[in-house]
Amino acid sequence: MNVLKEQLRRLLQKDARGRVVIVGIGNPLRGDDAVGLAVIDHLEQKSLEDVLLLRAESAPENFTGPIREYEPTHLLLVDSAGLNLAPGAARVISTDEIMESRISTHTSSLKVLITFLELTTGTRVTLIGVQPLSMEFGEGLSSVAKAAAKEVADVIFDVLEGCRGTS
Repeated sequence: MNVLKEQLRRLLQKDARGRVVIVGIGNPLRGDDAVGLAVIDHLEQKSLEDVLLLRAESAPENFTGPIREYEPTHLLLVDSAGLNLAPGAARVISTDEIMESRISTHTSSLKVLITFLELTTGTRVTLIGVQPLSMEFGEGLSSVAKAAAKEVADVIFDVLEGCRGTS
C-alpha cells in the first residue's frame, strides 16, 4: 500500500486539496467486487472534512448529479480491478489502462464515465483499483478483500489528512 499512498499523495498535493468526492463502486452480490463499497463503509467511520462519500454500487453513472453539485476539486473512484497482482493489492489505474469490455459488473463503461466527469467537473478523476480474490455470485467479501478495504480506507484517510495540513 506504500505505492498507493505515494501515488495519492502526489495527485492530491499537486493541486492543494479542497473538496473531495470518493465513490465506492461494486456489486455487493459478486464477492470481492464490493471492495469499493467496503472502503466507503470504513471511511464513514472516520471524521473527514470537505469529503462526500458515495456508495454507487454497480451504477456510478447515476451519481453524476450529486458529484457535480458538490463541485469537487478531487474525485476518487474505488473499484475492484484485474491488476495481475496479488489479491488485495491496490494502485491507481490510469484511464488508458481501463479496458473496454462488454462483460462488466457495471452498467456503463468506467472510461466513458471518467471522461464525462472530467469534462463536466473540470476535475481530474483518479481510479483506485483493488485486485479481487473472487468475484463469484453469492459470496461475501473474502478476508483478503476485507483487509484490503480497511487498508485502502486508512491510506486515503492518511493522505487526505496529510494534505489538509499542507493546504
